[in-house]
Amino acid sequence: MTYQIHTADSAPEDSKPLLEKSVASFGMIPNLHGVMAESPQALEGYQTLHTLAQQTAFNADELTVVWQTINVEHACHYCVPAHSAIAKKMGVDDSLVAALRNREAMPTARLQALHDTVLLIVRERGVVAKDKLNAFYEAGYSHRNVLDIILILAQKVMSNYTNHVGETELDKAFAAFK
Repeated sequence: MTYQIHTADSAPEDSKPLLEKSVASFGMIPNLHGVMAESPQALEGYQTLHTLAQQTAFNADELTVVWQTINVEHACHYCVPAHSAIAKKMGVDDSLVAALRNREAMPTARLQALHDTVLLIVRERGVVAKDKLNAFYEAGYSHRNVLDIILILAQKVMSNYTNHVGETELDKAFAAFK
């Protein structure tokens, strides 16, 4: 059974104001949001986590590293190109996005420590020995940053898993970043 990509007309009543919020933020209803609209609570949760992710202590490059490291690790056919487009809009250098997509080394030791820590948290499902976080802390990151990674991971689990089960079609706006 195929998941419906809801529009403002077809969405459940409680999802309609959330889809209006999507249009205000993205200038459209991304297909991911259209799929999530089936559950107003899922869509609202995702939108809330997305807003909170942007309010973390991470700058645009760091936020992109966290988002894309998770997207690539989860092999999300939708979020990798979507966040490539978002990174472009945020002014992130194309070479950083390419390195993330191709699983190559990060351009700085600090971003490499962030990337490695995100992978560690994802792969170890949060059960990370303290000594494995030393390089992260030595690179200037803090306990807050670990918690911010976990927040963003929650957001990405919602979107990546929704895209997997929903087989979300990539929006035309993100197609150039496929």
